[in-house]
Amino acid sequence: MIKPVIKGNSIAIPSDQEFLADVDVFVEGMLRGYGVDESTVADIAISVSELVNNAILHGNKSAVDKVVTVTVAKENSTVAISVSDQGTGFDPTQVDNPIDDENLLKEVGRGIFIVKSLMDDIDIQTTDRGTTIRITKSF
Repeated sequence: MIKPVIKGNSIAIPSDQEFLADVDVFVEGMLRGYGVDESTVADIAISVSELVNNAILHGNKSAVDKVVTVTVAKENSTVAISVSDQGTGFDPTQVDNPIDDENLLKEVGRGIFIVKSLMDDIDIQTTDRGTTIRITKSF
């Protein structure tokens, strides 16, 4: 895969940060089509960007032969978005708390924390064949 592939409510991209903007345009377009207010669109866009960036860098280790897939779905007044990578998985309980004193000056480790603070729910499913993070937000 050398470019994003859109199928219905999903976009798949190669593991290259060059394609983050494509995901952003896709997700924001879907959300606006659902009638989501601009403040919520911004919160979701930030969260998805963090998750896709993590999937590219940490999950797939920037291997362009691996794919990150983002799926957007709406149920009543709730949006659910899944971000999946093809990495080796990780243990979410081992992610350091970025607001602990010893972590305040670290340059990494804030993505999941940011997502948790902006979304209503976050569910992390991880295996040795990849991780899927599902976030939900009511609007």
